[in-house]
Amino acid sequence: MRAVVKTSSEPGLEMIDVPMPELGPDEVLLQVKATSICGTDLHIRNWDPWAQTHVTPPIVVGHEMCGVVVDKGPKADGPEIGQLVSVESHVVCNRCAFCRTGKGHLCENTKILGVGRDGVYAEFVAVPAANAWPDPPDMPYSIASLQENFGNAVHTASVPLVSGRKVLVTGCGPVGVMAVAVARALGARLIIASDVSDYRLAMAKQMGADITVNPATGDVVDTIMDVSEGEGIDVLLEMSGAPSAINEGFTSLKSGGEAALLGLTSAPLEFNLDDHVIFKGASVYGIVGRRLWIDWYQMRGLLRSGAVDLSPIVTHRYALDDFDRAFETMASGECGKVIMFPDPQDADGPLE
Repeated sequence: MRAVVKTSSEPGLEMIDVPMPELGPDEVLLQVKATSICGTDLHIRNWDPWAQTHVTPPIVVGHEMCGVVVDKGPKADGPEIGQLVSVESHVVCNRCAFCRTGKGHLCENTKILGVGRDGVYAEFVAVPAANAWPDPPDMPYSIASLQENFGNAVHTASVPLVSGRKVLVTGCGPVGVMAVAVARALGARLIIASDVSDYRLAMAKQMGADITVNPATGDVVDTIMDVSEGEGIDVLLEMSGAPSAINEGFTSLKSGGEAALLGLTSAPLEFNLDDHVIFKGASVYGIVGRRLWIDWYQMRGLLRSGAVDLSPIVTHRYALDDFDRAFETMASGECGKVIMFPDPQDADGPLE
């Protein structure tokens, strides 16, 4: 079968023919219908320091997808053949203390699709049946493919209390604008979004931000203090990992506020812990992945109720054979979610 593979320890990816996945006894075989690009995939393609310490080539890359069940192992207790499913990319052990205490997203034995085991940029992939999340049969493939990424936004925006509160979202990449949509659905009183891309700020506005500010042309802290009458924000949702944005967010956070941090800095940073956290009595939450399976159920509710519509976030569609162009589009920042289709006939919109 065709697959996009990190073949060697250097920048780049290749599409090559690889063997069909071997199906484990408790696994399902999925025919991939759509798969979306994540920032993690860009790190692997670029072969940056994070990728070099987490990925061992050769490996099929990619972890966001939807597909149809085409085969099942003899012990697979899960979706039936023909079912459309999305996939949780964190394959956990179900044995460690974290898994056994309802914190599977922190499993110390996690293998991530496309990072620690073969991923989904392929025609077929085998995953544990427990990781296959049944979708409505009429869900568009694009939307189904990005639910895993949507779960990061749901996790980030639902850990602190946002209802009736003033919220700042720093970083308006796809997961950031999804966090804007979740905060709006959960009843935020005021949502401010910051990013250095006017394209992405426009998307944040479309998804529910009340005020947007580009730190390259405006002062984020001054803007927040002006619109909040000097109070500052109640909640920071930090999605960028940029040191300047983190500093602006915590400077704007009022005493007793809450901060949920998803963005990765990729390097140590200078941070005023005393003034930003301790003397403010702030609550700070580190966000990793999706809570299994709390956030998936909340995603289902938000999507099925219509409280969140993800369709505006899907801005580009490509055939998987055209993965190089798809990655260049994602790297440009002038996009929302970029979706790829192994079979172009499965595309649920015009291909680029």
